[in-house]
Parts: sequence; C-alpha cells; structure tokens
Amino acid sequence: MLSSKRVKFRERYTAEVRAEVFNLTNTPPLGAPNTVLGSPGFGSLTSAGDPRVVQLAAKMHF
Repeated sequence: MLSSKRVKFRERYTAEVRAEVFNLTNTPPLGAPNTVLGSPGFGSLTSAGDPRVVQLAAKMHF
C-alpha cells in the first residue's frame, strides 16, 4: 500500500512525502511444514515470512 502527498512551496519548489506499507494486515506467510514422517516435529510449521514493514521517504524537487 502506498500513500503520498505533494506540497508546493513558492513557484519552483515541491516536496513529496511517501509512506509504503508491506504486509499491512501483519499476516505471516507460513513456511512449509516438516514432512519427515518419523520426526517428532512432523507436520509442524517452523518458519514464517517477514512481518509488517513501513517505509517512509521524503523528496525535495527544485
């Protein structure tokens, strides 16, 4: 998800502020389950993907 805002200063200057959000709902993408049949951890999920990440940026145009 991306949100940005541009603000104009005088005639020549413009500032842009951006916020980017990855995995907005913070739902972890689960890894593959353990498939070794004789293992005590058979069927268990032992890994998850990245959590929510927010990225902020500011840019000045002149």
